[in-house]
Amino acid sequence: MTMQQRGEVIVRFEGVSFDFGIKKPILDEVTFSLRRKSKITLMGQNGAGKSTIFGLLTGLHEPTDGTIQKAHGLTIATARQVIPREDMELTVRDFFQKVFAKKVYDIDPRIEKILEVVNLTAPLERLIGSFSGGQQARLLLAQALIQDPDLLLLDEPTNNLDKEGIEHLTKFLIEYKKTVIVISHDADFLNSFTHGVLYLDVHTRKIEQYVGDYFDVVKEIAVRIEKENRKNALLAKEIQENKDKSNFFANKGGQMRMVAKRMREKAAELEESKVDVRKEDKTIRSFRIPFQEGPSGIILELSSLSVIRGGKAVTRKIKIDMRRAHHLLLKGPNGIGKSTLLQSLADGTAKGATLQPDVRIGYYRQDFSNLDFNKSVYEELAAASVERPTEESLRKVASGFFLSGEIFHSKIGTLSEGQKGLVAFARLTLLKPGLLILDEPTNHINFRHLPVIAEALSAFEGPMILVSHVPDFVAQIRIDEVLDLEK
Repeated sequence: MTMQQRGEVIVRFEGVSFDFGIKKPILDEVTFSLRRKSKITLMGQNGAGKSTIFGLLTGLHEPTDGTIQKAHGLTIATARQVIPREDMELTVRDFFQKVFAKKVYDIDPRIEKILEVVNLTAPLERLIGSFSGGQQARLLLAQALIQDPDLLLLDEPTNNLDKEGIEHLTKFLIEYKKTVIVISHDADFLNSFTHGVLYLDVHTRKIEQYVGDYFDVVKEIAVRIEKENRKNALLAKEIQENKDKSNFFANKGGQMRMVAKRMREKAAELEESKVDVRKEDKTIRSFRIPFQEGPSGIILELSSLSVIRGGKAVTRKIKIDMRRAHHLLLKGPNGIGKSTLLQSLADGTAKGATLQPDVRIGYYRQDFSNLDFNKSVYEELAAASVERPTEESLRKVASGFFLSGEIFHSKIGTLSEGQKGLVAFARLTLLKPGLLILDEPTNHINFRHLPVIAEALSAFEGPMILVSHVPDFVAQIRIDEVLDLEK
């Protein structure tokens, strides 16, 4: 089925520009259209403005320029990335009731049916704050799905979902009879249902529209980049030749100066016709997380841990002695208590865990709540650094994680989720931890950066505990022991 066969246009962006204040232009005269029943991926680098496009579609933002036309009576729902703090005290029932303008009297069976779609069972009186990160991800998804919108917007819906959860979601999206736009860094997931791609280029601030499945489009973009690079290389050669000739003739004086001037003009013209090759394919710089000096022998001893079975905490005896360079992978389905265990190890409240005194813990939290959202990137990195850093040395670290320019002095709370993830990694390099604890470190991160991150984790010389539902990522990391909480 081609885009054209899918049905009439339900949304059209016509010359839309948008900026957050003077210094932060996001979109520049963007034009594209969405047809009914199409399943679209929205691609672009971290911080390019993908979530902003969702905000423009839902009316959260107004365009600075241009128009957004929507079909009459079009309903739109978004699955957000995180549950707002004020919703944590709501019951499951109130959480779903909240999205409807009028009270829905038969809401209970509807909630139960939609929870089945996201593979979750829960009492409707249970408080939202009592669910694990993975379960909260499913609740956010279900909250969007229960509205049965004409246009469904999903922002990183696979974050925190285990394999089973992703399979359920994929099946739902393939069968969904309406329009869907998805932001995700999970290539296999996207390829299973995508008909086309909207590609937001962070440098030109334009959107390009492609037809085809996700892998086809990624290939097409790579071919274009290759062509653009080749064209630029030829132009660069010709520009240099003109500059050399112009210098040669300029030194001859007299009439030759006019020839030199023409050569310079020709070089300037060629310079302008260079294609602005997208810098999207850049990955963050290779980095290492230095291990704290001092700790040796058994750094962390685990003798027991708690898991959640049937809603109750059950204590299990184990024997794991973590020494230098011991990498442990923690496995288990959503809701079994992985994040709770990591949190308790990080804050020193885990029963059955003995950590050597004075060992610094580097903790990557999946919701980034251990970052101070009111601090700037600069302040957050300075606070994490164990040495006395200069602004210049911190800028150097930040630029390796694409956190330079005005981002460096921006508040953490204003960054995209992907940029917060990069701040969290930059912090770890400055902290020099004696124990590394990582809870879903691939969430929100551009897939191009993942091999660089995997390499840094694999090379970490201290003990490390990792939770990740992304098998390709885990396969690139040296793991010494696997602890499956389900077994």
